[in-house]
Amino acid sequence: MKNAREVPAVTSLPLSPRDEADHRVRRYALTMTIRIVSFALMVLVQPYGWYTWVFALSAAVLPYIAVVFANAGSDSSETNAESPTLQLDASQPPVAASDPTAPQVFTIGEGPRTR
Repeated sequence: MKNAREVPAVTSLPLSPRDEADHRVRRYALTMTIRIVSFALMVLVQPYGWYTWVFALSAAVLPYIAVVFANAGSDSSETNAESPTLQLDASQPPVAASDPTAPQVFTIGEGPRTR
């Protein structure tokens, strides 16, 4: 179990959605630029030979690769939120209620006003 004073580091956080989207757009634009260059080389390089087929294949396949990489997120693992101020200790036994027939109710306050 972590120490109660341990605070999560900012550097361990994932990229913000805006930064991740910008990265994916740049990667897509770079891949499509390579596709345009491959298409131009396919048409312009003379005499035609085996490399013409390589340029044609790359011009045909790169749009699929660009779209797949643009739609893929950077990290699909789940991140858990951590509270820097409160850590629950599972080794402590639960506190017995004064009335065992009464239902247990947990109230969580998320603002300045709590009940």
